[in-house]
Amino acid sequence: MEKEATMPYVNIKVTGGNEAPTAEQKAELIKRATQMLVDVLGKNPSTTVVVIDEVDTDNWGIGGESVSVRRAKAAAGTKP
Repeated sequence: MEKEATMPYVNIKVTGGNEAPTAEQKAELIKRATQMLVDVLGKNPSTTVVVIDEVDTDNWGIGGESVSVRRAKAAAGTKP
């Protein structure tokens, strides 16, 4: 039985805004994620899809608080 070809999909989520990666950093993430799938799983790089989503820190939560709130607390010297 012939193995069905699959199109790998990688979704990388990073904080956006003034912390967003540069175009050069994004290109490197795409290159390395693609190469990892080639090296580890033997995937075809020409069919590998990599998507980078920039998420505002107000929309990213850890431990019941947004990253924005946690960072503000850390900057003020209070425990998150």
